[in-house]
Amino acid sequence: MMKFDVILLRYGELSLKSNYVRKMFELRLVQNIKKAFLREKIPHDLRIERGRIYLITPEIPRSIAVLSKIFGIVSFSPAVETTSSMQNISTLALQLMNNVLTKEESFAIRVKRVGTHQFSSQNVAVHVGNDIVTATHARVDLNNPDIELFIEIREKKSFLFTQKIVGVGGLPLGTQGKILALIENPSSLLAAWYLMRRGCNAVIVYMKKSNQERIQSFLRKWYADAEIIFINPTSESLSKQLTIIASEKKCDALVVGYSLDDPINPLQHIMQLKKNHVIPVLTPLIAMTKTEISTQCIKKGISL
Repeated sequence: MMKFDVILLRYGELSLKSNYVRKMFELRLVQNIKKAFLREKIPHDLRIERGRIYLITPEIPRSIAVLSKIFGIVSFSPAVETTSSMQNISTLALQLMNNVLTKEESFAIRVKRVGTHQFSSQNVAVHVGNDIVTATHARVDLNNPDIELFIEIREKKSFLFTQKIVGVGGLPLGTQGKILALIENPSSLLAAWYLMRRGCNAVIVYMKKSNQERIQSFLRKWYADAEIIFINPTSESLSKQLTIIASEKKCDALVVGYSLDDPINPLQHIMQLKKNHVIPVLTPLIAMTKTEISTQCIKKGISL
């Protein structure tokens, strides 16, 4: 079995930003990855090159589990690295495909090339494809293959991989503003998750001691740091306490988990909050049904 030695990380919206903003976002994403890997005690090295982040680690399976929970990563691929020599690419491709491809299966080669080379992407696909057919007797199917071999040639280096693992996407945590998240139940944590996925740091406020462990478990799972504040709803009005905290912590918005499918009248609560707060009140779950909210909570690892 071939051992992967690097993981290619991809981000989406960052590529649409200006050079300065993209660089700032990339650095934040790298910081977040390093923090998560240090917490899990996974040895690693990170480098950024021309719109790609490369993670070098000997512990690929554990790394995959961590990367799938880091905001801002759209997808990632465990890969093997070689030079941009056509012969080296073909040799490595044969070794990689011999591990996963049988003569009863079909395959396709997807080549992406950056830089100046003596060959085109099509030249690579044809050359490597012929070598694989000769060695395995498998057939080529460009439309619906059983296995895809991806080849990224970037200047003097090449990376080969057979899968693109979907990440959580969004923006790196800490690249946007700060939210005040009122946690009353599991759906409130889901509402906070959607804003954190958009890059927002969170200050979390809760009123029931029973929610403390749920909140901490949620933050650990998503490798998120957040200030957690307990407030006593009987000491003074909830709105007054939230207003004070939002002002002291310089929060840009209040986030709640209300939905139109709630048995109580959510619009009345929302209007009351908007009346008592000068910052925006965000309701990311407002159009979701209770079933949809429960499904999403389970997917996000939020205990019900």
